[in-house]
Amino acid sequence: MAKSGDGTVGKALDVLDSVAAAGHPVKFTELLENSEHPKATLYRLLQTLTNQGMLSHDPDTGSYTLGLRLVKLAHSAWKQATLATVARPYVDVLAAKVGETIHLAQMELGQVLFVDKQKMSDRFETLAQTGKVAPGYCTGVGKAILAHMTPERLERALRQQLFLQNTPATHTSPETLLTELEQIRAEGVAFDREEHEAGIISIAAPILTNGGRVIGALSIATSTTRHSLDSIRAFEPDLLETARKIGEEATAWQFPTVN
Repeated sequence: MAKSGDGTVGKALDVLDSVAAAGHPVKFTELLENSEHPKATLYRLLQTLTNQGMLSHDPDTGSYTLGLRLVKLAHSAWKQATLATVARPYVDVLAAKVGETIHLAQMELGQVLFVDKQKMSDRFETLAQTGKVAPGYCTGVGKAILAHMTPERLERALRQQLFLQNTPATHTSPETLLTELEQIRAEGVAFDREEHEAGIISIAAPILTNGGRVIGALSIATSTTRHSLDSIRAFEPDLLETARKIGEEATAWQFPTVN
């Protein structure tokens, strides 16, 4: 949602978000139904975005989809602003060694964005998918990042958590989460104890630059039918070493600060 003072650019980004969120070619009437903009304003924004290649319009169906120019920009941003490019070789090696699902994530506005995933088993699936977001407070990668934020950034991130109870194990208040974050800082790893989805557990480690700034997190996720919280601790040395290598290589890159 565009903030007051963002003007036309903010409104245009709102429209792009709406088209992207639809997940399918979307017609003007559908966009108008869910838009806060007047009909004429929405039409003008769609025309401008289409003329600039940010949206594509099919005259036969009257529907809009994301445009090629936006796809190119997204691809460039993906290479320059995510850990995926740097981390992928290390993710592949770790996945092959442990035989479980690997998640690579960064954080924005208190939510984790999964920037890569390597799946080694078809026996289970996780909600985490590349390009998708998840809450920070109930995921292994999210807690690993939160635990290593500066106090100011952590305070801001905690205000952005909803603390909805996904399972009986989910944190429902910042107080219990803060207690666990202290433990994570002391131990160096975080666990998802079926907090995000039932039947899925993970062990996660922060990815830190050589200067100690947290820029993401790496996790090994599995099913409770394959492992227990005790047994996945055996993955800790390989996980920590992989996270260290990624952080070391990423230090030379100018990644965005975790928000």
